[in-house]
Amino acid sequence: MNKILLLGANGQVGWELQRSLAPLGELVVCDRQRGNLANLAGLAALVERERPSVIVNAGAYTAVDKAESDVDSARRVNAEAVAVLAATARELGAWLVHYSTDYVFDGSGSTPFEEDAATDPLGAYGQTKLEGELAIRESGCRHLIFRTSWVYAVRGGNFAKTMLRLAKERDELKVVADQIGAPTSAELIADITALVLSRLQHDAALAERASGTYHLVTSGETSWHRYAQYVISEAQRLGSELRTSRERIHPIASSDYPVPAKRPANSRLNNDKLQRTFGVSLPHWEYHVQRMIRELVETEAV
Repeated sequence: MNKILLLGANGQVGWELQRSLAPLGELVVCDRQRGNLANLAGLAALVERERPSVIVNAGAYTAVDKAESDVDSARRVNAEAVAVLAATARELGAWLVHYSTDYVFDGSGSTPFEEDAATDPLGAYGQTKLEGELAIRESGCRHLIFRTSWVYAVRGGNFAKTMLRLAKERDELKVVADQIGAPTSAELIADITALVLSRLQHDAALAERASGTYHLVTSGETSWHRYAQYVISEAQRLGSELRTSRERIHPIASSDYPVPAKRPANSRLNNDKLQRTFGVSLPHWEYHVQRMIRELVETEAV
């Protein structure tokens, strides 16, 4: 039986992984207390004690703006801890599943980035995540690095929830329109992860060639502005009473909304490699967003 060690289990992706990975084998669930990524010695001891066949690291330092002034903490979690996981995975002959980000790219151009495109992070968060990727590749462990973008879940805070809250409070909203990407649900990320691991478990030939980096994002693209319009329109269609309408959500430039860390203008990621290698289909971004909005509106009505 597979033994799977899940780190970062209480985050958005980790919470969904608790559900999706449970049927695959013995699942050891670790939150920040049991598997603290900032405690490198303790992390190594945990992996060596559990001796899993698969390590799934859903933990990360994700405070993008705070990372600009707290680089050491971001690097410890996003790079140094990942290097520890990669080294122990190599020693055990285990698979390491790790999640990375579109922030490893500079966001230039308007075409989707492929996995082997040149990386050039714009800030500390992207730089430390890239260092984590490099540590995994250099370790020689069997690995799956899933780069994703614009991650959301019903559990916890997210962009759609913020838009719905503000739409109840204000007559008009202003939302950035010059950053393009694909909203990707934690639910989908977890389900694809479990599906891929299941196929590796039952297909030795696939497992021999599959180690590498993949882009795990939904299909299609949108801007934050169009995303907000979609959220408000769907919520109103489902009966939510809002002060703001689609027409009263106004586009602004990123420069009109200054933040410490620069965001990539182009967060498009080409997901063909993942679909081709594992025979999966990645749905249009609207599919899971619609499911989330329905759940939020129905919960609100209870």
